Amino acid sequence: MSRLRVPPGRAGRQWLRRRLGIAEHGAEVLDRKLRVLGAERTRLAALAAETERTWAARTVQAREWLQREELCGGQRELRRAEPAAAAEVEFGWATIMGIRCPTEATTLAPPMSDSGRVFGSAAAVHTAEAFAEALEAAARHAAASTALRLVEEEAAVTRNRIRALRRHWIPRLRSELSRIELELEEREQADAIWHRRAASAE
Repeated sequence: MSRLRVPPGRAGRQWLRRRLGIAEHGAEVLDRKLRVLGAERTRLAALAAETERTWAARTVQAREWLQREELCGGQRELRRAEPAAAAEVEFGWATIMGIRCPTEATTLAPPMSDSGRVFGSAAAVHTAEAFAEALEAAARHAAASTALRLVEEEAAVTRNRIRALRRHWIPRLRSELSRIELELEEREQADAIWHRRAASAE
């Protein structure tokens, strides 16, 4: 590791003290950020687990209604009940400790086709509603799990930065500061000896 380019003398001591103060303050700020991210991670992990359970339950219900629709009307009725267009999902976003995360999801389920509305059974209507609910639950889980992943990634980056500061940069600055202070102290002692000798020689 190369030596820091420190200005000579007292200017170097001030330069190192200033940078050491900045590095120590930066580590403290990152520690606080990591604590906030940890609390947010706990919240998001619980939310992701809850949305996953809801999604699984809604999927089971949708499959049950699909089986009923198949029994009531067969494949022909299923084809008639197909939606006229694809469903859409819109995500709301927010910034959490500098991270842009999805916070909510809104699904826009397409209406049933005209033939499905006219000829479809009651089971077809319930099946469409059950799949719309499953889609909404899936979108909410996608938002929660994505936010959790992003927060975990930021926490890992923050931990690495703290480690770099505390294990490498701060010790290096302290070492250089100790070296400079020792040099200055030796120089001041040498100057004091020289002045005393000069004074006694007069």
